[in-house]
Amino acid sequence: MAAVRCDLEDFAAEMFEPFARADQRRWGGVYLRGLLLDGGRKSVEPMAARLGEDGNRQALAHFVTSSPWDAAHVRARLAWRMQPVIKPTALIIDDTGFLKDGDASACVTRQYTGTAGKVTNCQAGVSLHLASNGASAAVNWRLFLPGSWDPASAKADPAKVARRDTCAIPAQVGHIEKWQLALDMIDETRSWGIDVPQVIADGGYGDTAAFRLGLEERSLDYVVGISTTTTAQPDDAQPCIPAYSGRGPRPVPAYPEPAQRVKSLVIAAGKSSARPVQWREGSRPGSGRSGHKRMYSRFVALRIRPAGREIRKATATAELPVRWLLAEWPADQDEPVQFWLSNLPATTPLPVLVRTAKLRWRIENDYREMKQALGLAHFEGRTWPGWHHHVTLVSVAHAFCTLQRLSRSPKETASA
Repeated sequence: MAAVRCDLEDFAAEMFEPFARADQRRWGGVYLRGLLLDGGRKSVEPMAARLGEDGNRQALAHFVTSSPWDAAHVRARLAWRMQPVIKPTALIIDDTGFLKDGDASACVTRQYTGTAGKVTNCQAGVSLHLASNGASAAVNWRLFLPGSWDPASAKADPAKVARRDTCAIPAQVGHIEKWQLALDMIDETRSWGIDVPQVIADGGYGDTAAFRLGLEERSLDYVVGISTTTTAQPDDAQPCIPAYSGRGPRPVPAYPEPAQRVKSLVIAAGKSSARPVQWREGSRPGSGRSGHKRMYSRFVALRIRPAGREIRKATATAELPVRWLLAEWPADQDEPVQFWLSNLPATTPLPVLVRTAKLRWRIENDYREMKQALGLAHFEGRTWPGWHHHVTLVSVAHAFCTLQRLSRSPKETASA
């Protein structure tokens, strides 16, 4: 335990080196230790009660809520520290809900969150994670500001707008869609010198053509989830030019048949086209080589041409670009159950497509660990800076746990 604490002090000193004052660096280390201690809630008051002589509730509350330190500086140092350890093969984008009883906290509104599986009163945070098969770390965050909190929005709620000053929301912060926040985080992370050329996201982002086009404009590969209603043309579809009568503007080349839903394209390919792929071995006992359960299913990969007005406008030629459609079709299901779209090269093998798409489990694992053990959703402050400070500190605590895990011998890791 003494060695772990020494490691934590060194790690905290490294992460909080940008802080201007010694007291900020001290309370950063104390807050980090409070997050890592066993116990229930990880809000300021219960943490202070567990911290003994360092349990100054007022000092901890001031540090996390109103002390003027820039969370982005800490996140950049965290990314620099974790990149050589994780050796990320992808950036993973997702969002998570922070459930709230009242409506006084920054950016709280009634909205859908997968955390609750329904529309409820919550904040929504978008995160970016460095990820490889062996480890991952959340290194960037954005708090989603709903239109009801934006005075320039047609959906502005006067009561929420009036609370912006109390919540210390910067005047320049307005409503931005989550997919655009994701692109902004990617740009910021790359500005730190973290250059990972592949992005993974679920259907909440993949369904938005503007998000996919934004990734392509940045020369990034992607494997993103999509819904069954996404439309596309088959790979071999060709546009034709209608006859010109000589009057008016020349007709625009168009595909003779309407675009089809991706689910229909996969079903037309047939269940017999599905191939078995094992993408990893899980943590539960099973029949895999390591004695763990094999993560295994059947998949169909097709070359298609995603359709849609935004894609058509962004395409310089008459032909829609060709992309991969990946679908999971388990042997015991009558229809495919999950879909992804990817711009990986045409020569990409099926197992690579599958393993890349399924790497998204890392972000779900990160959320679970940060919420259950480190109090990600336990912050009780109401301010914009406080939220960003807290989630950044939880990310630092989570990264420290990851480093401790990776430093163990394989035997120690298995027993843990």
